[in-house]
Amino acid sequence: MPERVILCIGTKKGLFVAEAPKTRQRFALRGPFGPGVAVYAALIDTRGTPRLYASSCNAFFGMKVLRSTDLGKTFKETRSAPAFPKDDGRALANIWALEAGDTKEALWCGVEPASLFRSSDGGDSWEMVPGISNHQHARKWQPGGGGLCMHTILRDRDRVHLGISTGGHYLSEDGGKTFTASNGGVGAGFVPDPFPEFGQCVHKIAGHPDAPGRLYMQNHGGWPDRPGIGVLRSDDYGHTWRSISEGLHSDYGFPIVVHPHDPDTVYVVPLEPSTRTCPGGAPAVWRSGDGGGSWKRLARGLPKKESFFTVQRDAMDIDEVKSPALYFGTTTGQLWIGRDGGEEWNCLFDSLPPIHCVKVALV
Repeated sequence: MPERVILCIGTKKGLFVAEAPKTRQRFALRGPFGPGVAVYAALIDTRGTPRLYASSCNAFFGMKVLRSTDLGKTFKETRSAPAFPKDDGRALANIWALEAGDTKEALWCGVEPASLFRSSDGGDSWEMVPGISNHQHARKWQPGGGGLCMHTILRDRDRVHLGISTGGHYLSEDGGKTFTASNGGVGAGFVPDPFPEFGQCVHKIAGHPDAPGRLYMQNHGGWPDRPGIGVLRSDDYGHTWRSISEGLHSDYGFPIVVHPHDPDTVYVVPLEPSTRTCPGGAPAVWRSGDGGGSWKRLARGLPKKESFFTVQRDAMDIDEVKSPALYFGTTTGQLWIGRDGGEEWNCLFDSLPPIHCVKVALV
């Protein structure tokens, strides 16, 4: 039975690992691993003996994947990292997503420029997935503010959902062989066509295994002339989407997270669209307990003023303890924990480098 909570914290200056008993009263911090190098993706793979993975991408020394088999006490590089074929014309700039595959050793990896790779041996070798990497739209996608990144990989049997900024939501229903742009109802505020076939700046997509047909999306909202396009829900496996942003302070944000025990409960972090910072300098997580029908602001314990950080797309996660805790990291280096599903917030670490991603698991 899992007895420990493990956090992987990817920062601008390397990966940190924090560990605590299930009571979560005190976390011990280790790291940085891959010091000085930005980490935008991490994975805690709990299939069999737990393994921790993290990207380590350096413009001068190349792209690497780090792997730990001792719960983050030590890390070693895998034998290789994803790479485009020599005649492809693209060069890997960053790794944005690491997810578990079908078998114990299988991994999926989303990269920049937006493409998908797959490994069958725990990251020691990689092959490009041509159905999306060479899609007819691929050379037409344009980079968003964070680059042209494939940041979301959600798998449900033969269905694979991908989130691309700026490309939109792509869906495979044959295990990743072919993909179709699936953006019905997903808006864009920066192009003349408010609902294009593709090219939306999707920020994050989340789902729940107990409701596989339902997905939640944090899209690029904050457009006064096109309100309500920032937070969306699908009930038909991502074929169509509808707005659930009514009641939020802002429909602009990056992360979106679903409660581990309740597919009706979803969390977002609204931000000011112009500055990408906390509205009014007062940070808050917003929770819906009815699938986006209504929202409640959760801010007890968070600063009440003069806080102007950003929470990035992969910088919030939730554990699977019976009464789960939320975690989010900030671009000013704080890691916060929200106990009882976000009802009460405390700062776990307050002086880390800027935080890009946060992943949590029970082991």
